[in-house]
Amino acid sequence: MSQFRQDPVSKDWIIISTGRKNRPMDFKSARSERISSPKETCPFEDLEKSGNLPIFYAFPDEKNWEVAVIPNKYPAININELCANEGVVGPYKVVEGVGRHELVITRDHDGNFTTLPDEQLKRLFLTFKERFKYLENDPCSNYASLFQSYGPTAGGSLYHPHYQILALPIVPPDIKRSLEGSLRYYRETGNCVHCEILKYELHSGARIVYEDDGVVAIAPFASRAPYEIRVFPKKHQSHFEESSDETIFHAAKVSAKVLNAIKSVLGDPDYNFFLHTSPFHGKTEYSHYHWHMEIIPKMSLFGGFEWSTGVDINSVDPDEATKLLKEAIK
Repeated sequence: MSQFRQDPVSKDWIIISTGRKNRPMDFKSARSERISSPKETCPFEDLEKSGNLPIFYAFPDEKNWEVAVIPNKYPAININELCANEGVVGPYKVVEGVGRHELVITRDHDGNFTTLPDEQLKRLFLTFKERFKYLENDPCSNYASLFQSYGPTAGGSLYHPHYQILALPIVPPDIKRSLEGSLRYYRETGNCVHCEILKYELHSGARIVYEDDGVVAIAPFASRAPYEIRVFPKKHQSHFEESSDETIFHAAKVSAKVLNAIKSVLGDPDYNFFLHTSPFHGKTEYSHYHWHMEIIPKMSLFGGFEWSTGVDINSVDPDEATKLLKEAIK
């Protein structure tokens, strides 16, 4: 059976079509083992030799760092000395491509965040928070995008674990749509749409992959892709950088558990992992929003229908994905 489902935030339609593929082995990665790249050629083993200085932030220090923040050697945008100028070119609006493009790296060449000991995992995610706190003081940056592209099909060109933060002069369109959908629901009901989703899902239990005292991981009812997962703090908070250290650590641990379950069920697929949070400027304006993290394994590709309509087809029922992942979580 196929079913159209609408996301209550974005208002996007999704087709759940389970007749196409419905067994985990249909999605298992062909990779039997992820192959490590040589340390000798890794640009993050010797930052000075590879020209990846300066270090913007390091823990515990620049010599013995376990986590370091460095500039992206090949940035998508240029470091801003002045705020971005806006203009028009014929019928087109343009904004200068300035901001910041940083990499957050961990010391262990083979230690993705899913395998880090608790203290190192906590330090990594608190580094994300510290960078957001730093970047929010830049009057030229409106939004910061945090993500990990794990594996080549997800856009990850380097093996050594690394995470990217881009401080942007604009609010990205996907974030803008999410903010507008959240605001629309709040004006209509007086409630946070994500809090309402969590309330329903916690009561139902059908799509709760994992939860602890502070955070819950759910398979969205209108999942865009097979085994898509979202991780929410249970307590409403609009800005990631304003959340408590404890909440962020809970989000880190739950995300790691879910990704390890995905690895167990699907055979270590490539994935995209990213944060959706509120823009920096407007703490009151965006109080209706609820930050969260999203995990999207790279299990399917867009075809002609998806590109021509903007409607994703997901061949795995989120309820079934939840059952398999729950069984795999240790």
